[in-house]
Amino acid sequence: MSSDFRKSNKEVSVTAISDLEIFARVARTGNMSAAGREMALSPAVVSKRVSLLEDRLGARLFQRTTRQLTLTETGEGYFKRVVDILSLVEEAEDFVSRRNTKPRGILKVTAPTSFSRRHLTPHIASFLTRYPDIEIDMHLTDAFVDIIRDGFDLAIRIGELQDSSLVARKLAGDHRILCAAPSYLQKHGSPKSVADLEHHSCIGAGLQEAWRLEGPDGNKQAKIHSNIRTNSADFVREALIAGLGIGLRATWDVGQELISGELVRVLPEYRGPSTLAIHAVYPSRDFMPAKVNVFIEHLAEIYGTEPYWEREIVGIQGLTADSKGARQSIKARTPAR
Repeated sequence: MSSDFRKSNKEVSVTAISDLEIFARVARTGNMSAAGREMALSPAVVSKRVSLLEDRLGARLFQRTTRQLTLTETGEGYFKRVVDILSLVEEAEDFVSRRNTKPRGILKVTAPTSFSRRHLTPHIASFLTRYPDIEIDMHLTDAFVDIIRDGFDLAIRIGELQDSSLVARKLAGDHRILCAAPSYLQKHGSPKSVADLEHHSCIGAGLQEAWRLEGPDGNKQAKIHSNIRTNSADFVREALIAGLGIGLRATWDVGQELISGELVRVLPEYRGPSTLAIHAVYPSRDFMPAKVNVFIEHLAEIYGTEPYWEREIVGIQGLTADSKGARQSIKARTPAR
């Protein structure tokens, strides 16, 4: 027997679930017309599908007379097995439906390391208390992750968004300010203008050659350099506290240090781009699992229209609560870090 023949024979033997449903309905009702009415099909269509099923199986399933339709012995055995198959299909569909409507299962999330430690981890306990059937698989990285390829349900992304097939929901603004330790400013002096930043050690994460700033005289580009390079936001914060330079940091990252006085604002009339924000990014709005939706809603509820880290530092060193840019609606749809 050739491989082509075996392949052809296998394809012929495959039976559609819809044909099994038609067969089972006819077997239960004992009538083609009655089965057709229940399934919104014409008697002719029902008869043809049953005949095709018999041809495919190479066996007669019904004895037909002008007055009645009865199962053959083969048909009775087939019917018992088809009922089990249809029951399993219904159970499988119910399983999927319940998983999509009730929050449960493993929620695989990727998020930036520093933000996660400060503003995700503290809120996980309350989330799991509310949704005990969810397990969280959290991957912390400052690197960009392909959430579809790597099988993530959700990503937390911080920055500006670009168009893509992914969907993003803004959770909070990303208000960035210039700051440094008092010890650094005592030793090197405070910059009086954006241009002065070129003469200071400006520490950033990643390969940054300039900072984009917004201020009273519009948008500015500040050229930066430092003898310190790192890919870690946590390292940048600790380097600033140690008095090693000036940083452009998010208020969610350095809020507590501003409150304690470990860091102070530099050039308070300037801030980072108002287009930056914190987003939850996920593959699609269609058939969105309940576990993803409730996690996003949980974070949105905690952060609110004015995140708690912003409220805590209002009035400190020139910070105000009006963060217009932090509340600006962003319609883009996928992340950039």
